[in-house]
Amino acid sequence: MTSLFQILMLLLNVVYFIVIAHVIMSWLINFQVLNLRQPLVAQIWDGLNRLLEPIYSRVRSFMPQMGGIDLAPLVVLIGVAIARIILMNNAAAFY
Repeated sequence: MTSLFQILMLLLNVVYFIVIAHVIMSWLINFQVLNLRQPLVAQIWDGLNRLLEPIYSRVRSFMPQMGGIDLAPLVVLIGVAIARIILMNNAAAFY
């Protein structure tokens, strides 16, 4: 059961870092530090969007419209943090 706990924590950490990378990359694209006309940047951006858009769309479906501000990544990060806290507090059940 310890390995199940470690796998779940690893998956949550991966999701956390992918969301952070997506947020940072979106800022760099919006401030024109990165250019989507570069093939590598466009491929990474497309891959991150394909990974995260199913999660973001579910979060956006129950959130109110914020007038151009997308808080879905923040909600996902908070959800991942909550899941990590719950797993850590119940870690004894995995041993």
